[in-house]
Amino acid sequence: MSNLDNLYREIIMEHYKNPRNKGLIDDANYQSVRIKNPSCGDDITMQTLIIDGIIKDCRQVATGCSISVASASVLSEIMIGKKIEDALKLADNFLNMVSNKDYDETVDLEEAMVFNGVKQFPARIKCASIAWVAFKDTLNKE
Repeated sequence: MSNLDNLYREIIMEHYKNPRNKGLIDDANYQSVRIKNPSCGDDITMQTLIIDGIIKDCRQVATGCSISVASASVLSEIMIGKKIEDALKLADNFLNMVSNKDYDETVDLEEAMVFNGVKQFPARIKCASIAWVAFKDTLNKE
């Protein structure tokens, strides 16, 4: 295993053990979407607060495997402060990357790059992508 693989594994485990932006806000201004994957038990709720086209807050509650929990945590960190159109581009790029589709390598996926290796394990693609799909759905509700 390469040093980069070890680093990626450490980042995923850190986000799994200490998820960022965990917990939902009871506020009608937040858009919330929950997705459950009954085949594996992943259960993700993503919540966003958008003001003037900017993501001011991104919250998550994720239960399931380390990949799904870490992915929701990473997403919640990197989306705060982004314009909606930039967030959508980033999310689409991430989903293409983990699905082994063409993606724009010039788009900075920030810490989300740690999930690049997921495409080698087709059964885990849904784990990495479920939070990102829920997040995009919160933006579409806006």
